[in-house]
Amino acid sequence: MAGVIKRLAGPLALTTTYTTDIYVPSANTRGVIRQIHISNKGAASAFRLYLGATATNAAGTELFYDRAIDANAELDFYWPAGLVLTSSQYIVGGAADATRLTITITGDKIAA
Repeated sequence: MAGVIKRLAGPLALTTTYTTDIYVPSANTRGVIRQIHISNKGAASAFRLYLGATATNAAGTELFYDRAIDANAELDFYWPAGLVLTSSQYIVGGAADATRLTITITGDKIAA
């Protein structure tokens, strides 16, 4: 149902593999990302997020690249109009430190 904000992915601990699929839209739907929340439960770290195909992080698809997050801090990124993803577009990424950062993505889904 469009217009109902819900959790699309996570909470998920980010790993040091920058090609990890974090959010995968369902077939025949479009994912509309409204918020990405990153929580750091340790020392300062950094993360990368890409918009692209499964398990890829091609140049030019970076949403965030080596974005720093302070120790024991949280970051929230909002797209009021929504970041729309088709069923073949993924949010892919990882962090500089294994399992220190946790990501949660909220938004809604609409029929393709």
